[in-house]
Amino acid sequence: MKIQVIGSGCPTCKNLYELTKTAVKELGVEAEVEYSTDISKIIEMGVMQSPVLAIDGKPVMVGSGNLDKIKEIISKSHTGKALVTEKKCCSGDEECCSDKDKKGKDCCEGDDCCKDKPEEKVCSCGGNC
Repeated sequence: MKIQVIGSGCPTCKNLYELTKTAVKELGVEAEVEYSTDISKIIEMGVMQSPVLAIDGKPVMVGSGNLDKIKEIISKSHTGKALVTEKKCCSGDEECCSDKDKKGKDCCEGDDCCKDKPEEKVCSCGGNC
């Protein structure tokens, strides 16, 4: 597996590269991790933002990410399955579900203990005015 982080050389790009190397190491995946500042590669992929995380020449993430998200993306690309991460119960103010269908719910061991949280009101400007 060939993993590339392509960006302009900014701190966000370099951070994504370091997080990607850490994710590969923690997952124990055999992969070549490369960092490039060749913006033409991003354009060739049809992406107009940076940084780009690409696996085997295909963009899989644009922008910054956290270690867990990067591990999930690499794991899914490596095995074809999403990485199963340990869930914990939340106090109600935390957001501990990463699955889109569970966004905004409290999570525990099984799906049966996810409880709907009150919906946050979002202003037309996109914020929580």
